[in-house]
Amino acid sequence: GDVGRADRPILRDPVVMADCDFLICESTYGGKTHDPPSVSKARLEEVVRETSARGGKVIIPAFAVGRTQEIVYILDQLESENRLAPVPVYVDSPLAVNVTGVYQVHPECYDQALLDYMMTDPNPFGFGRLTYVRAVEDSKRLNESRLPMVVISASGMCEAGRILHHLRHSVEDPKNTVLIVGYCADHTLGKRLVERREEIKIFGEPHRLRAEVVVMNSYSGHADEPELVDFLSGLDRDRLDRIALVHGAPERQAALQQRLVAEGYKDVAIPARGQSMEL
Repeated sequence: GDVGRADRPILRDPVVMADCDFLICESTYGGKTHDPPSVSKARLEEVVRETSARGGKVIIPAFAVGRTQEIVYILDQLESENRLAPVPVYVDSPLAVNVTGVYQVHPECYDQALLDYMMTDPNPFGFGRLTYVRAVEDSKRLNESRLPMVVISASGMCEAGRILHHLRHSVEDPKNTVLIVGYCADHTLGKRLVERREEIKIFGEPHRLRAEVVVMNSYSGHADEPELVDFLSGLDRDRLDRIALVHGAPERQAALQQRLVAEGYKDVAIPARGQSMEL
């Protein structure tokens, strides 16, 4: 299945699974290495600073569960360190607002780094310029505003939710930035933004894509190739007879297959759609 990431904020690191004979493993970022957290944090700071300096909005499509809370936490850190540009930040997703509330009442799930951070900042999901938006009318006012701001909204792949309205009002203005912080599957609006198509359709209407698009895969919840190899290293290779690579583009699957074969793993397969495999 999917493999989480070590050294990510909020949640604890993935633990080594029990030994097995047949492993089904993702390959989303085969052949790829994510930037370290410090680099990602500095890049987020830079994007907000540069976009606000030219009078634009930073629009961040983000999954309501997990990604939104991580981005808010990092913005909270930047604010505490006096590194965040002086613009308002909005989380405009009722589901994300509800999920953040769940996060706040379950500190027993946090990793040690967040618990240590909370010794000096008891609320890592809230700071003075951050507003959580529920009401539709408040969301509409954000769309109509031309002032610099950061808007975090769902869905992460831009297929539904309030993010579509924010994009519709923002993508044609070169002052704005669309910041992609998660994996976008093929055939989604998010993927078309990643590909920087000259024209995109939102609610069936064509829009010129003139806003800057910044892609930061380092915020993805999917492990990169070194993290996948490290995760598998804890398994008993003598017992592990076969690995099937799924959840990845063909070139990413092939890259990870090549790496695992080079690492000495036996029978690393890339199953075709609909193919049956014996256990």
